[in-house]
Amino acid sequence: MEYNFLKIATEGNISILTISAPKTLNALNSVILKEMDDFISSLDCNNCRCLVITGDGEKSFVAGADISEMANLDAAQGQTFGAQGAMVFRKIETLPIPVIAAVNGFALGGGCELAMACDIRICSDNARFGQPEVGLGIIPGFSGTVRMARLIGMGMAKELIYTGRNVKADEALRIGLVNAVYPQAELMAKAIEMAAKIAANAPIAVRYAKQCINNEYDMTADEAIAYESGTFGQCFATEDQKNGMAAFLNKGKCEFQGK
Repeated sequence: MEYNFLKIATEGNISILTISAPKTLNALNSVILKEMDDFISSLDCNNCRCLVITGDGEKSFVAGADISEMANLDAAQGQTFGAQGAMVFRKIETLPIPVIAAVNGFALGGGCELAMACDIRICSDNARFGQPEVGLGIIPGFSGTVRMARLIGMGMAKELIYTGRNVKADEALRIGLVNAVYPQAELMAKAIEMAAKIAANAPIAVRYAKQCINNEYDMTADEAIAYESGTFGQCFATEDQKNGMAAFLNKGKCEFQGK
């Protein structure tokens, strides 16, 4: 599929997805969501070990969903549009490889929801986060009510969603919405640096770790511990485990092959 609103780049075994609709500050419409769905569905996770998602330009990651497209939807059409975005973001959340959001400016509405669907969020010092939907007569529709409460706690999530207020980068860091804040000029380099650290580790082990963290959230403690123990055991069936431990014992460095 040829993309009109996405830019794709690679650096070694790292993929970089840039949402590019600068005239609308990268706002998400149904066409962009369809392109994102195609890209995520076709991503070769055997060769790609980490994905970085960012927005085009220095002002905006994703300013939200495209209000001009939503304004005249009826209830059924609104549900369809919300389900489309939620489905794409769920695919991102459940990719076997880690996903880093490099938030370069506004991450409002659907942009905040996209960032929250990623495993790790880092942002520029001019970033702004928020779910302003109630000021438009709607609620977050791309799973924002689900993920925000899980990330920053129910009380803070309710405050931000009920009031629709935006938070600056420093507050986003304080409440746990992002992992780190960097100057705008350093953001992508820091994102690539983090992705490279992830990509240098045993890819099967990294996938198993993501699988455990995601799947264990809704389990009881006993179920989660048992699940982790079983997955831990599976690591010992890999060549990466044999080679990694041998390299450690021999004071060497292992180049993991993902086997």
